[in-house]
Amino acid sequence: MRTSVAIATFFCLWFITLFVVLPFFPHTQEEAGEIVPGTPESAPDKINLVKLFCVNTVVALVSFVGVYTVIANI
Repeated sequence: MRTSVAIATFFCLWFITLFVVLPFFPHTQEEAGEIVPGTPESAPDKINLVKLFCVNTVVALVSFVGVYTVIANI
């Protein structure tokens, strides 16, 4: 696999896994106990993007290793 294809594959997997990992970390305003007027209670309160991106990168890296292994052994 060429380097450019590997990088493109990793970034595609990274964005795909972002949508898988994203729902696991936010806490709602109802859970925080502070509801901003005009928003629903289920709206996210604060999202720790650094933690989210780190977990997402690890999951994407594991997925990439699997995809690379399959492609390299074909």
